[in-house]
Formats: sequence, structure tokens, C-alpha cells
Amino acid sequence: MTLKLYAHPLSSYCHKALIAFYENDTPFEFLMVGDPTKTDPKVWEEFKTMWPIGKFPVLKDTARDDWFVPEATIIIEYLAQHYPGKVKLIPDDADLARRVRMMDRFFDNYLHAPMQKINFDKIRPADKRDPAGVEDAKTMYRTALDMLERAIEGKRWAMGDAFTMADCAAGPPLFYGNMQIPFEKTHPNAHAYLKRLKSRPSSARALKEAEPFFNLLPKLKSAAGKLFFPAARN
Repeated sequence: MTLKLYAHPLSSYCHKALIAFYENDTPFEFLMVGDPTKTDPKVWEEFKTMWPIGKFPVLKDTARDDWFVPEATIIIEYLAQHYPGKVKLIPDDADLARRVRMMDRFFDNYLHAPMQKINFDKIRPADKRDPAGVEDAKTMYRTALDMLERAIEGKRWAMGDAFTMADCAAGPPLFYGNMQIPFEKTHPNAHAYLKRLKSRPSSARALKEAEPFFNLLPKLKSAAGKLFFPAARN
């Protein structure tokens, strides 16, 4: 297999990259990392040698001299350039592409980052937690939700009718964030957008693959099943 993706099914940033792969049925080999019981030690050693920072996902392209690409956004950009498909996740129009990238940054920096802060703090030992930091993260998350609530009104996807990289970025932080800060009643437009994202076949597949690992997150233990995996549709 030409493309190898080092990732973990539960990782929200890995979801973002996986959605892009699934949107265009791009063939790749999934290599699990970050799981002491399921990661092949040789795979982990290869991954850490390639990317000592240890953050995933990372993509390796064996067809291009083992070129490797870290970071979900850059992976999606790489796929759009070298392995394009029927769904244009990065528009051809330069101005529209810049808007997609801006929304991608918005979702990553102002929804994804605070969502991870909130969730990861819950699995820290009690004496290592950061209540003030969590409150700051919640404030940031709610502010971004307020902005999204206005921006998504009347739209199917982040940029309108076309599904783009921005939507790949939106699903994971909205899905996991809704576990900690439920927003169905406070942000109906954003919640309806989340429902559309979860119903998208690419996103539904990524979430279904994560389901066996939900027990690793305390708040998600009872979250599996039909509530989060509606019948996939376009």
C-alpha cells in the first residue's frame, strides 16, 4: 500500500484525516499507534523515529521516497494535491480555498484545542488538574460556538453546499465537545450541523471505528450506539 497512516481510532485529529480519506475512498494502510495493547512495537518504533514529537496522525507515502506528512490539515492538503478525488476538499478558487483554510483554523484553534483541554483534564490525576485552564477553555469553546451558530445558519456545510476540509475539521470537536458542553438547546444551528456531520458516511465510519475505544473516555462510556451513529446518508 502506497499510503500509510499512523493514527488511533479514538483520536479526534485522526478522525479529521480519516474523514478526508473516506470522502474519496482513498486507499491506505492504517497503522495503529498510541495504544500499549494494540500497537505493534515495530510500528511504534518506526513512527517515533520518523516523528519524535509523537503526535498523530502522520502520513507516509512510500511512492514518494517515504515522504512523511504530520498534522491532519497538512495531510488533507497533501491528499488534495497528490491523490485528488471526486470531492474537492480544497476548492480550486484561491479566495474560496483561503476561506476554507480560515475555517479549518477556526475549528482547530477555537473548538478543537479547548475541547481537548477539557477532556484531557478529566483523565488527569486529581492533583494534576487545571480548573482555571478548563474554565478558560470552556469560555473559548462557548464563544466559538456562538460564532458558529451565526455563521452556519442557512447553510448545509461550513462553506455552503460543498463539503470541504473545513467540515472534516468541524465534526470531531463538535462531537466530543458536545459530551462536555451539551449545546442542542443553546445552539440549535450548530447542533443541527453536528447531526448532519455525524450522518455523513465518511464521518459515521470514523466514529463507528472509534466506538470500541469509547471506554477510554469516562464521559463516553454510555455514549455508544444509535444516539451517535444514525443511519448514514449524503
